[in-house]
Amino acid sequence: MRTRHLITGLAGLVMGVALAGCEITKTVYESPPDTTPPAVPRGVTSITGDREVTILWFESSEWDLAGYGVYRSNSVDGAYTRIAEVTGGGSFVDRNVTNGVTYYYAVDAFDDAGNESDLSPEDVFDTPRPAGYDVLLFARASEPSLAGFDFSRGRRVAAGSADADIEISYDVSNGALFVDAANVDVDIQDFGYTKDLDDLDWAPDNGWSKVGWCELIAGHSYAVWTADDHYAKFRVTSKNGMSVLVDWAYQVAVANPELKPVVLRDSAGTYPAKH
Repeated sequence: MRTRHLITGLAGLVMGVALAGCEITKTVYESPPDTTPPAVPRGVTSITGDREVTILWFESSEWDLAGYGVYRSNSVDGAYTRIAEVTGGGSFVDRNVTNGVTYYYAVDAFDDAGNESDLSPEDVFDTPRPAGYDVLLFARASEPSLAGFDFSRGRRVAAGSADADIEISYDVSNGALFVDAANVDVDIQDFGYTKDLDDLDWAPDNGWSKVGWCELIAGHSYAVWTADDHYAKFRVTSKNGMSVLVDWAYQVAVANPELKPVVLRDSAGTYPAKH
């Protein structure tokens, strides 16, 4: 019995000494700090609105992307100021704008580590302008006092009014409705079917009606070049007998580049005279 106890005690002593001399070492590997910025956002575009501009871009699939910064300037070469931070999606609506004023936009991306990309390279600019929806116009033969439309004031006027840009007429022989230029210095063009009014972004370079009128077709959008060198557009949402329902927009700025192709400018950067 005594021997057994002695052996047990010696074993415990040896184990205790062994444990006392054992040191556990743990190696910690630290990753280098992330200093790589995300890719620059691509495909930045804009949609003109009434007292608003919508900025769109392609979303990134980078795993550590945290969001996007939206920047704005008053000139293409001016200082860009961040106006918004977007953490989800690829769009932002800027409502802090004034109709008739041109704004320039850019977008960057930032990640979880706070790294920011360069600003997007596209020259994106937009000029918000007045717009209206569900305006009911009548043919001259039905309601002559509501047959004309003045884009600059966004209102219905009488047929023959000096303020009218366009007028609605009705052809008894075939029961069709037409839009007529209110005077010889107004040009009109049927842009064709569009899913909405925003599909007509730029006033066409050519193809204006040579007869001064176009048939009105539901779902079609129409470009208008006014006598005082402004551009407007409208879309027929529905027709009913001798009336038509339209959405419209009018560019406040004269010869605005968003409603007339930039390539039409000459070497001096000016636009050709009307007609």
